[in-house]
Amino acid sequence: MSPAQEEAHPLAPTPPELLPTAVKVRHIANWVNLSTLLGLGVARAGGADVRSGPRKLYLAEHYRWRFPAGGAFTVGDVVITRHDIDDLCARRPHLLEHEEAHSRQWMACLGLPFLPLYVASMGWSWLRTGDRASYSFFERSADLEKGGYRDVPPRPLMPVIAAGARQAMAFITGRRSADTGVEVGTNRPD
Repeated sequence: MSPAQEEAHPLAPTPPELLPTAVKVRHIANWVNLSTLLGLGVARAGGADVRSGPRKLYLAEHYRWRFPAGGAFTVGDVVITRHDIDDLCARRPHLLEHEEAHSRQWMACLGLPFLPLYVASMGWSWLRTGDRASYSFFERSADLEKGGYRDVPPRPLMPVIAAGARQAMAFITGRRSADTGVEVGTNRPD
């Protein structure tokens, strides 16, 4: 394969002269804020094979841990997946665009603050829709469809809050469920 053909491959590293300034800034910022270093550490700890990819991203494939869930996830400039990344990107051609958006989000959050903000955003999404990604600010900003997510309509909050309150009361009072009316360990109604 000639160098020109290899550069044409969508997952090949982008030649430096073709990199926009914004990509260079993102890449440097994610090294400075230590998120790319963290991503490389997570990838290596999970047994992933790491290689350079397009737009200054690192591609880490064959990650062995089951957490976090998802087809791919990004830490700094490192896109990590349990799958073969070439096959995954062939099935989902816009996946790297979605993951690069997360890389920019790591930069915008100055590194590690991204993690609690992302978790809070997932919690809000689950509360509003029952889906961890659909109403997540970070997933919506990275384009849900490109990430392989569906847009779930919001659900009314009061029933969700009421169900959570019932579960909390059941836990506090030692009942399996506030709705069952069965005391724990008795197997009979109150």
